[in-house]
Formats: sequence, structure tokens, C-alpha cells
Amino acid sequence: MWPPSTDTQVLLDQAKQGDKAAVDQLLARHREPIRRLIDLRLDPAIVQRVDASDVVQDVLLEASRRLQDYLKSPAMPFHLWLRHIAKDHIIDAHRRHHHAQKRGVNREQPLARPGWMDQSSLELAGQLIDPERTPASAAIQEELQRRLHGALAQMDENDRDILLMRHFEQLPNQEVATLLGLTEAAASMRYLRALRRLRELLVPPDVADAASVGK
Repeated sequence: MWPPSTDTQVLLDQAKQGDKAAVDQLLARHREPIRRLIDLRLDPAIVQRVDASDVVQDVLLEASRRLQDYLKSPAMPFHLWLRHIAKDHIIDAHRRHHHAQKRGVNREQPLARPGWMDQSSLELAGQLIDPERTPASAAIQEELQRRLHGALAQMDENDRDILLMRHFEQLPNQEVATLLGLTEAAASMRYLRALRRLRELLVPPDVADAASVGK
């Protein structure tokens, strides 16, 4: 999801030397990953009121303003720093539209998050439901997406968050641990528990037992 760290570091070094073109290129390379993050996290209930492109632009503008401060003391990888800024803007969007206009927002029809509708989600659902079945047909893909979206929506916020980070944002366990303030072992255990919980929601115990008997 995020650009290669080596390429990013080259641009950061150039930006630190005052190269404005490097700054523009750096932010442009991260536009789509930021957009995907926002698509993943933006509440479907407000997507008709909030333009994700506007949120992306606000994130990049703030990153541009704060970049020199980051370069003076980069406490974390650049993409994680950008992610923090994006998360703050998403929280602000939710706060504005769920509190200031709560009744109007809640009447609107929720939509599926665009960021949940990609090949990684199909692969995750397929592995958990039936590893031996390839989700080739459109009908199977649609069913997998529907079941996965429903299961993720039922999950505890912490469980859903770590699955989004690992599978959709494609962050390694080390970076997830940093973001959550956990040891790598603790982050790994939380991820495995969330994965087990997701499988339980996708494959109810009675279905799983029947499948094992059939084999």
C-alpha cells in the first residue's frame, strides 16, 4: 500500500535540503495510499456528506506545512507520521458529522467502504471460509465481499482496527506494534485473536463442524 521506504527516504533527504520538487513528489507518491486509508476508515454513514478527496487534500496540506518539523526530528517512519495526520482528520470528520448533524447523518443509507472492496479482502475471506476454493466467479466474489463486510462490521473496534492495519493497509507487525504502543509479541497475539474472531463470524461453529465431518 505504501511506497517503498528506500525511495521515500531519498525524497526526504532531498526535501531536507530544501528541494521543493522533492516535497511535491513525496506527497504525490503518498496521495493514493492516503486515499485508500481514508476509504477504509471513513464511516459509510457520512460518505454522502464528506468527499474523501477533500479529506485527502487536507491531510496533504497539513503534512506539507508540518514537514520541516518532522524532518528535524523524525520519531517514526514517514508513512506512519502521515497516517497519524490522516487519522486525526478522519476523527474530525466523524465528530463534525455525527455530533453537529447527527440526526441527518443517521437517516442516510450506509454504504460499503470502497477500501474494503479489493483483491486483498477477497483473499482474506477466501482463506478463512474455504482455503481450497478459488473465488473465481463474480457471484462468489460478491458473496465473499458481503460476508466479510458484515463480519467486520460486527467486530470490536480494536479487533477490526488491527485486521485493517495488517490486511488492508499492509503494515508489518512491527509497525502495528508501534502504532498500538505494544510489544511485537503482544501485537501478534492481538492480531491472531482478531483473525480467529473474524473466522468465527464468517464460519459459524455449526457450519465449520459440518464441513469437517464432510471431509
